[in-house]
Amino acid sequence: MNTTDLPDTAAPTVAQSTPLHVALIGYGGAGRIFHAPLISGVPGLQLDAIVSSQTDAVQKDWPGVRSVADVQVVLDDPMIDLVVIATPNASHFGLAQAALQAGKHVVVDKPCTVTLAETEALLALAQTQGRVLTVFQNRRFDSDFLALQQVIQSSALGRLVEVNSHFDRYRPTVPVRWREQNVPGSGLWFDLGPHLLDQALVLFGAPDGIHLDRASLRDGAQVNDWFHAVLRYDTRHAGLRVVLHASTLVAELGPRWAVHGVHGSFTKFGLDGQEDGLKQGARPGMVPSGEWGQDTQPGEVLSWKTIPGVAAPVSVRTRVGGVAGNYLAYYAQLRDHLQGRATQALVTPDQVLAVMQWLTLGEQSALEGRWLSA
Repeated sequence: MNTTDLPDTAAPTVAQSTPLHVALIGYGGAGRIFHAPLISGVPGLQLDAIVSSQTDAVQKDWPGVRSVADVQVVLDDPMIDLVVIATPNASHFGLAQAALQAGKHVVVDKPCTVTLAETEALLALAQTQGRVLTVFQNRRFDSDFLALQQVIQSSALGRLVEVNSHFDRYRPTVPVRWREQNVPGSGLWFDLGPHLLDQALVLFGAPDGIHLDRASLRDGAQVNDWFHAVLRYDTRHAGLRVVLHASTLVAELGPRWAVHGVHGSFTKFGLDGQEDGLKQGARPGMVPSGEWGQDTQPGEVLSWKTIPGVAAPVSVRTRVGGVAGNYLAYYAQLRDHLQGRATQALVTPDQVLAVMQWLTLGEQSALEGRWLSA
């Protein structure tokens, strides 16, 4: 499917002065930790209902929100404008399809679906229905990613030659959850791969090829818990290599980003702190302005510069800090689009499709052990 000729998103259907009524489907880790607090923290969005069998937990956490067990209840509700799907990956297609057919706009937690064909079908359905289908890519608003974008735009590193994006953790015990079971859409590549691919595509566009290696390293692992992908940019960026790496067995963490150019390097340690804050129960909409998403580990640029009167270039170190992460911006942008204040949703149909294409090509590359191109 080629979405090049499609509108980025549907025409807005909600007046600017009217709140968007939102239903969240799923109250596991993604729904409870990310979506419910973020939706409730954005002015102009009203979390009306949460679909979950965990009625007691929902009522305890969100006493003013309806807790329902049947998805059809929110799909039949004419007040619901937007449905957010935060359920196991294999259920995304069926739920998104039903929501679009019911005339709702839809946000799907990454990945969009578990196959490229399913994603193509949903994008076509969204176009037919005149509704938005988009994917939750909150990592575009990580403090480290925003800092890296500033460094690249400054041209301090010169032409980039190598980008290393590591998302490592130390989780030696395999937890009992669907992501660790041998079911469609499980494993680390489908969990973190969509985030790292989306960031690379935002920064550099489509690569010329991908080579992926995956492994199951922990005792008792049923699915991949380690991956190493290389994106090749021979045409667009003069030989640039982008490495996407994630592991569950890194006790001594290295840089989150290590970016090298002909004039210097940028290194950034530490993951964005918003996820930890949300896990601890923080609600970003209630945090004083300017305090949410602050980065406590600034990055550093080491560049080589020519100084007048000095024969050889000298190294200059510059701290890169002060860039706050802000996951609320994802939903704020979507709100603005649906209310007619933004021309498109943050993650467009073309971008939804591209991530799924490269996620699928990576999976095929790992199975065949070779470079693959789109």
